[in-house]
Formats: sequence, structure tokens, C-alpha cells
Amino acid sequence: MSSLNRRVLLGAAGLALAGAPGASAVAKTAEAPPPSPAPKDVTRTLARYVVSARYEDLPEAVRKEATRTFLNWVGVAVGGSHHETLDVAVAALQPFSGPPQAGLFGRPERFDIMNAAFLNGVSSHIFDYDDTHLKTVIHPAGPVASAILAYAAMKPVSGAEFLNALVLGIEAECRIGNAVYPNHYDVGWHITGTAGVFGAAAAAGRLMGLTEQQMVYALGLAASQPVGLRESFGSMNKSFNPGRAASNGLFAAILAAKGYTSSDGMIEAKRGWANTVSTKQDYREITEGLGTRYETLLNTYKPFACGIVMHPTIDAAIQIRDQERISPDRIARVDLKVHPLVLELTGKTAPKSGLEGKFSIYHAAAVAFVEGAGGEKQFSDRAVADPAVVALRQKIVPVVTPGIAAAQVDMTVTLDDGRTVHRFIEHAIGSVETPMTDAQLERKFSDLAEGILPDARTREVMGMCRSLRDLPDAGAVLRAGALA
Repeated sequence: MSSLNRRVLLGAAGLALAGAPGASAVAKTAEAPPPSPAPKDVTRTLARYVVSARYEDLPEAVRKEATRTFLNWVGVAVGGSHHETLDVAVAALQPFSGPPQAGLFGRPERFDIMNAAFLNGVSSHIFDYDDTHLKTVIHPAGPVASAILAYAAMKPVSGAEFLNALVLGIEAECRIGNAVYPNHYDVGWHITGTAGVFGAAAAAGRLMGLTEQQMVYALGLAASQPVGLRESFGSMNKSFNPGRAASNGLFAAILAAKGYTSSDGMIEAKRGWANTVSTKQDYREITEGLGTRYETLLNTYKPFACGIVMHPTIDAAIQIRDQERISPDRIARVDLKVHPLVLELTGKTAPKSGLEGKFSIYHAAAVAFVEGAGGEKQFSDRAVADPAVVALRQKIVPVVTPGIAAAQVDMTVTLDDGRTVHRFIEHAIGSVETPMTDAQLERKFSDLAEGILPDARTREVMGMCRSLRDLPDAGAVLRAGALA
């Protein structure tokens, strides 16, 4: 998929000129065009949109996708609620929490809204099973929904207000992400955290009724709190990033509501956020088409609980396993033609934990052949240590291949009798082109909630998510999804 290409060839025209006869002289004598003036009012333009956009103006397709985003997010937050990562975080923060203002999905503890936003954000990202904006690999819901649901637990807001704020937060973070991607991501920033804080601030500020100037301040305070480095991938620190983005954004909006000031141009100024964290800045991505072009419509949902670049491989492996009825012990070799980003992000050859398995293309392919799935259970400590999986992952041979996009894989399986089976995946299940259905999202939710919520409660919470726009109190979703 072209929107997933992580490297862009720049300066082709300049290189052609440099190779032409007399190019050097032409370059020296020709008048270079004057540099584009620094953009003005990017932060303010975005702030004005966020405080003025109404739920009534949202296209029905956007409302629908936002509802699916919320349903998926609640499911993954419930699913991650009893992971060791959250146990550690709850134990660490509980002695320091303020008043018990908001609950946690799948757990009985209650925290102040700042810590609740952080913890639900962590929980929703633990399994790498959350939504993905493929243009930027941002996971949009984690920072935004975690912040505003914590706020809604303290101060009731209608489902329609909540849904509007969710869309506005997603638009803010993804547009800002678009403006600096891929350079910002390539240098090492975890863009879900660094851009997500803007989404959390915008959405929370909208529910608080900030003025335009206060929203400018909120976005500015968010800009001062970028969080998340890609070096953290494979550790508990990775899910810290969207959780902290949620609490940082909520923090920014709370301060701005009381008049805590910031620069008016914190996104676009010479020493502002975009120029500081990236060598690429395309401010048109932030300001053009507000209210007519929706990044929310490009959100996708993972059928597999791992990094998105491994999804084509898992999809291909499951197809071959199920359609060809191939037993894993008959596989002699699996050749994968992949994009460079696959090995860059998921090149761990011998993962030792479930978390590390989420960043191993070798494990992902092997477990898909052995278990015919790629859900949370397939990226557990148990699955990573399974002897059959360990043996098969040593037969996985990924090779970076020109012409293969990050959303694609070319897989050839060689069997012990010399026969080969081939699959080329252009658009894996869960992509924009091959989206998960509502029924598949609900099955995913039910699987994640199994053993955490009673079945009747799971159905109740899913029903509330589906009818979010009609709820008089959006915070009721969190109360229903927490344990007494």
C-alpha cells in the first residue's frame, strides 16, 4: 500500500540536473526560488476547528467509524487489564493516587482521573492489539479515549458529545502526525505518544468547553510534553507511551481551562514542536480540509495482536495452513519477501517473552502455522516457549526485497516432500481495503474479555459501545466495564 511506504526518494529532479552537462553552472547562476514563508496560525487554526466543530456536522460514516474505534478500544483495554504490566503500574501508583474519581476496565481499583487515564491507556496498548492509522502507524484511540473517558467518569457528558470529542482528538493527532511522518518516526520517536498527546488535549479541552485561546494554550502545553521512543518496543515502556500521552493531554487541557498560558504557535514556530522533532513539516496536512477530510475514516483494527507490519505474514500463513491443510511438522522452510521495515521493527530471532514475540516476524509466522491464529494467546509467554513454535521459527527466512510494500508479503512454503505453496498478500485482513466486519470486532472483544468480565457484562458493555451516541452519560461505559 503506497500510504505505508516508509521511505520517500527526495530530490530526484535535483539529481537529474546535477548529472546533466553544464548543470553546475546552471545551478550557480539560476535564481533559486525564495523560501516559503513560515506558516502562521497553524496551532490557532486547529484550535478554532476543535472548539467549533459540532457532532451534528459529522458525516454518518465518520460517526460509525468512531463508534467502531471506541468498541475496539474498550475491548483491548479490558483484555490488557490483568497483564503483569498493569499489575506493576497499579501497585506503583496506588499509594500516590488522589480521590477515587474513575475506574479501570476489568479491575476493581479506582484512581484520580489523571492516573485512570494513564492506566487505561497502558492497558489498551499492552497487547499491541489496538487501532492503527496506517498512514502514520499512530494508534489513535489509546491517548484520546483514555483521557476523555476518565474525564467523563468525573463529569458526565452525553454520548454524542463524547463521540464528537473522540473524532476531534483523532483528527488532531493524526493530522499532526501526517505533518511530520515518516521522518519523525524514522529518527526514533514513538508517534502514538508524541502526536497522541495533542489528540488527548484537544478532545479533553473540547469536553471542558475551552475557548479558542484556551485551546491554543492546551495544544501548546501538549507540544511541550512529547513522550515515547521506539527503543522501548518489546518492553513495558511501550504501553507507557500512549498512557502517558493520555494523562499529559488531560493535564494540558485542565491547566489551559484555568488560563495557564503557552505560546500561540507551539506547533509551527521556528523553535516549536514540528521543527524540533522532525526534519519534515507539511502544515497543510494539519489545516487543509478540516471538517471535510476525516482521518478517522482511515482508522483500522487489528485481527492480530502484534505490530501491523507482521499482519500480512500471519494472514498468509493462516490461509496456507487452513486452505492447504498443512501440518506444521511437514514444513521444511518458509521464505518471506518483505519490506525493510519488517526486519527493522520485528527482527527478533529468539524472543524470550510474549512481549518480545510481538516484535519477531519469526515467531509470528511460526505461531500462525502452528496454532492457526494471531491473537493475544499467540503472543503470550506460553506461545513463545512452545517447542513446536520454537522449532518452526528457525525455518522462517525473511528477506528484504525491492518492490514489496510494508503492507505486503510474498510467502513461499517448502514442504518436506519438496512441494511448494505460494501466497502473495497485497492487503491483509484488517486493512482499509479489507476491513474487519462489525461481527469480527465483536468476536475479538468477546475473546479479550473472556475470563475477565462475566459473559452478560461483556454483552452489556458491547451494547453500550454500539449505542454510544445515544447514551445520556458516556462514563457509564467505564463503570460497566470495571469490576466492583
